[in-house]
Amino acid sequence: MDLEILDKKLKNKIFNLKNKNHISENDEYLLNPENNRLTVYPIQNELIWESYKKQQAAFWTAEEIDFSKDYDDFCKLSVNEQYFIKMILGFFSSSDTIININLSERFLNDVKIREAIITYTWQMMMESIHNETYSLQIDNIIKDKEEKDKLFNAVRELPCITEKIGWSIKWIESNDLFQYRLIAFAIVEGIFFSGSFCAIFWLKKRNIMPGLCNSNELISRDEGMHLQFAILLYSMIDNKLSEHEVHEMFKDAIRIESKFICESLPCALLGMNSELMKQYIQFVADRILVDLGYSKIYNVTNPFDFMESISIEGKTNFFESRPTQYQKASVLNKSRNTSFISNDDF
Repeated sequence: MDLEILDKKLKNKIFNLKNKNHISENDEYLLNPENNRLTVYPIQNELIWESYKKQQAAFWTAEEIDFSKDYDDFCKLSVNEQYFIKMILGFFSSSDTIININLSERFLNDVKIREAIITYTWQMMMESIHNETYSLQIDNIIKDKEEKDKLFNAVRELPCITEKIGWSIKWIESNDLFQYRLIAFAIVEGIFFSGSFCAIFWLKKRNIMPGLCNSNELISRDEGMHLQFAILLYSMIDNKLSEHEVHEMFKDAIRIESKFICESLPCALLGMNSELMKQYIQFVADRILVDLGYSKIYNVTNPFDFMESISIEGKTNFFESRPTQYQKASVLNKSRNTSFISNDDF
């Protein structure tokens, strides 16, 4: 068979998988089929490859988490505190699967840059590990079978979680351009996750449920890197969205997240209440907007002093707080001559 024909068939089979709702803008660098290739090297986008290697260096598994002390600590919490934690775990038990559906059905068919495709496949694996970890946590602390089943099916059983998941699915199924959907899932991993991460860090401040708190550090760090990857890809988009469009998407998500917070946290707890949490979500939204290149909406301060040690100024996202003993140093070792120099100008 003629090599040119074979190459064309391979590209059509591997890279041009499209569903009926798929819209691709070929003039965008990330989406242009002309940028397809089958090999990893030579690396053509060093920024994306560096993001992949950073995520790879942070690999961990659910088996590394010790949940043995969490059940006793959970039993000592008040009814309202237990309810708050259960709502958070109920959301998280479904959210990672939603992220993976978006990646597998949409983003992996959208992007044509090999480095980005590899990064997304790695992200899918990590989301599955997150899903497993939250499921183990629910299985560990919830002993009543009916209640456990309700949390495992929170997307159907709990209306405020249904709305968050529904917003995400709306964007998976959307016919809107890639840049809209890229912003939408930056919002999912930034806004919809941040309040719940904050709540678990609040538990860590009290030195309880060490398994949940340890896994939260790892998962929140991972999601921070996923968010930063979305921001990196958006910086490579030529036809960016207007500020008004982006602000409206953020406001809609904040409305949904605020509702979730109010229903999850109906009573004020020590150092934690729904108004402070809503302010924190607005603070996070402003930071993400600035990273995306847009102006703030809310102009509020961080209301939680215990999150200040987690927050890192600059381009590094505040989620990124990773115990150093988990770093895979050899992956990040740049002394080995394994990279290729790129002349691409972004």
